[in-house]
Amino acid sequence: MPRMWWVMGALAVAAVLSAYLAWTAHRVERVHVRAASATRALDAHLLRRAAAAAVVAENTDFIELYAAARLALDAEPDEREAAENDLTRQLQAVRLTGTDAATRTLVATSRRVVLARQVHTDLVRDALTARRRPLVRLLRMARHYERPRYFDIVEPHLPEPLTVTQRPAPEPPVPVST
Repeated sequence: MPRMWWVMGALAVAAVLSAYLAWTAHRVERVHVRAASATRALDAHLLRRAAAAAVVAENTDFIELYAAARLALDAEPDEREAAENDLTRQLQAVRLTGTDAATRTLVATSRRVVLARQVHTDLVRDALTARRRPLVRLLRMARHYERPRYFDIVEPHLPEPLTVTQRPAPEPPVPVST
């Protein structure tokens, strides 16, 4: 009978260990999938920003801005960071004060790029942290996934959004005494 307790204890330890390993493997997979998804989202937002910058450059005859936007649209993956940084510098050199739809679209897409880059950076950091865990390295749980990379671009300084002034609050009604 005492031998039975040892067997049950060993089975319980094996079950807990296998559950932990399965959870860890699922976590590694999930953070890598999310990092890859964030990379695709960032890429899409960068393409939208470059296209919007090209439209604004065509409408306003900014040749340097148009050239930077075309380079960002046509850049190879290893040249992408430099092209996006050049586009950001050109956007900072141009004052975006117009209220036309193309300029508003460019400002909105630039804001989305900033947000998408922050999300991407956070998810890449999480994936790299998961990869550095000793158990993950020992069992090579991340070998099926490409190592995520940070995308370092300059944050654009954008014009402030239009401010809406609030109406003054109505005065409270005065109680009428009868």
